[in-house]
Amino acid sequence: MSFKTALGLSFNNLRTKKARTILTAFAGSIGIIGIALILSLSNGIQEYINRVEEDTLSSYPITIESSTIDTSSLVESLTSESGEVVEHEDDRVYSRNIMGDLFTTMTSQVQTNNLKEFKEFLDSDDSNISNYVNDIQYGYDVTMNLYKSDTTDGVVQVNPTTIFDALGMGSDYSSVYSNMMSSYNVWTELMNNDSLLESQYDVVAGKWPSNYNEVVLIVSENNEISDYTLYTLGILSQDELQEKFNMMVNGEEISFEETSYSYDELLNLKYKLVLNSDYYEKEGSIWIDRSDDSEYMKNLVDNSLEISVVGIIRPNEETVTTSSGLIGYTNELMEYLINKINESDIVKEQLSNSNINVFTGSEFNTGDEFDMNNLSYEERMYLSSLDQTELAEYIRSYTENMSTTYEDNLEKLGIASLDTPSTINIYPKDFDSKEEIKNIILEYNQMQEDNDMEENVINYTDMVGVLMSSVTNIVNVISYVLIAFVAISLIVSSIMIGIITYISVLERTKEIGILRAIGASKKDISRVFNAETVIEGMVAGVLGIVITIILNIPINIIIKNVVNISNISKLPVLGAIILVIISVVLTFIAGLIPSRFASKKDPVVALRTE
Repeated sequence: MSFKTALGLSFNNLRTKKARTILTAFAGSIGIIGIALILSLSNGIQEYINRVEEDTLSSYPITIESSTIDTSSLVESLTSESGEVVEHEDDRVYSRNIMGDLFTTMTSQVQTNNLKEFKEFLDSDDSNISNYVNDIQYGYDVTMNLYKSDTTDGVVQVNPTTIFDALGMGSDYSSVYSNMMSSYNVWTELMNNDSLLESQYDVVAGKWPSNYNEVVLIVSENNEISDYTLYTLGILSQDELQEKFNMMVNGEEISFEETSYSYDELLNLKYKLVLNSDYYEKEGSIWIDRSDDSEYMKNLVDNSLEISVVGIIRPNEETVTTSSGLIGYTNELMEYLINKINESDIVKEQLSNSNINVFTGSEFNTGDEFDMNNLSYEERMYLSSLDQTELAEYIRSYTENMSTTYEDNLEKLGIASLDTPSTINIYPKDFDSKEEIKNIILEYNQMQEDNDMEENVINYTDMVGVLMSSVTNIVNVISYVLIAFVAISLIVSSIMIGIITYISVLERTKEIGILRAIGASKKDISRVFNAETVIEGMVAGVLGIVITIILNIPINIIIKNVVNISNISKLPVLGAIILVIISVVLTFIAGLIPSRFASKKDPVVALRTE
């Protein structure tokens, strides 16, 4: 008898006892349902944790700076109790000298990174880092000078923010607050990963940037942006803010009213990008800073590159860690800025001769005061043509730049090379990927040390640590423990199927005798009952999976309403297939003893059974 024939006989027998077959299959599916539900929740929670990791790491990347300091060593120097223990008398308080160690730490722990070499490594195929990152951002020490495009009421700078200068708080106060808010830059570079951005944000109006001079406004999940951002961007008047500040200083009550704007109003925002090198105009043989000349600045802003807000985006409801109240631009805008600066005349002149200061026309660090006798005939003739105001400006600019260095000028002009970033931010896909990235950096450092190039060793800062990876481990442990408990019910249900199969053997004793009488062997009889348990296991497994999928619907609805997380219970396809196979295997094993018992029955005794 073939196994196919055995399956046919078993199927016919189960079909004649539909009610018992269904009840038996349902009982056998209870364990499958329990494990499937745990797998569904575990799978959904793991996907949610992955999203949290991805969102978190999109805000806290692995940061590598050209110059960095080991802050942990500084803290250790400040708090360390190490050193020789000296017994003191109890009636006096003694000093503990740590400044020497602190000075040593401050000077020895300042580390430099060769980011040009490391960037070449990251961009090469040897690093294999692209498999583990969402994006790699290269930062440069270049200021993005942005102004309101409308200069009718004067030139208004929006980046870097001048909001505290506008308050008239004095240079000391404004510098303190400007430094404090410098970390909160309204203009920020978007990640160069469209799929990740689209998964984190919804476009509520307009579109995503498609050109280098297009940006998006990022609002909160409640369609809000702070009034600080509104004042910084020039949407709200900085003059009115100054008036309110003066009123407050004078003891008057002030209030800040809530304002609102239509999408069209915000999509009409335009700004102008001014290059660092554009502030300077050549007069004679030196370049003069014209940033304080209102007419020059108005003309400069009017003729600069226009930056347009083309979209308004909002974090979707399931995004965990995002920023809002910002203007997001693409990395193409920074590349454009760097390239245009490097193409300017003043930059070309300075780069062509590193010994001559373009702002003084003389060599760097001469320490000489302004002296007409040190000027050439052409320069003296040019100065004689200037009025008193222009001459004073010329002398002021000359004096201010006498003590500067070549590197100071490069920084002032915003000169940078795309091959030499000042910072590198690496955004891992998840915490496992972050560990792989750390290993890649370690391998790179080892390679540099093996080649006797210790100066290329990279030191980095990890902002997040291992917090979320610990959460992942906890979830995995809980899932495994729950599956172990539910697996007990699966084994119990399999044993129950074995018992029901044994009862079926007793009920079909006469049938066994007939089959043996017409020539069926012991193996054939055993095969018939094994086929029955396989069918029972298959039906139980499939029924368990179907019931689990149905139960996941109300579970997801409840979880969505309680914690606002959708699709948290999701059964993986592979897990469903494996559970069905497990159900079949366990019921088959449970039915081996009853089927063997049936095969050993004496056919003569079986035929006499009523």
